[in-house]
Amino acid sequence: QVQLGESGGGLVQAGGSLRLSCVASGRTFSRYSMGWFRQAPGKEREFVATITWGGGNTYYADSVKGRFTISRDNAKNTVYLQMNSLKPEDTALYTCAQHRNPFAIPQGPQADFGSWGQGTQVTVSS
Repeated sequence: QVQLGESGGGLVQAGGSLRLSCVASGRTFSRYSMGWFRQAPGKEREFVATITWGGGNTYYADSVKGRFTISRDNAKNTVYLQMNSLKPEDTALYTCAQHRNPFAIPQGPQADFGSWGQGTQVTVSS
């Protein structure tokens, strides 16, 4: 059974930075694409960024492109989300997820991700 645990969220002023981490266990981490998603109060969960199993390809939502960077360390079973130039509209619960299938390109729907963490709250004040 896959377990995902996020950390690194918090309260930050607009323009600030945070680095989220997600540690995975239960499957061979290096075989699976990973993703970060977020859900703001009253809104649907949305895609933020994904990364392929080896870290060679990354994908971003237009709203975070140029400000956020997803990366991974397969030796530590960890995926990161570096968030810079944060805006109040980035306030949300950030959740990491693991793709259902090994060696799969993470460009499909959220339903392709079968394992989810509990999330870490990010609040950006203006």
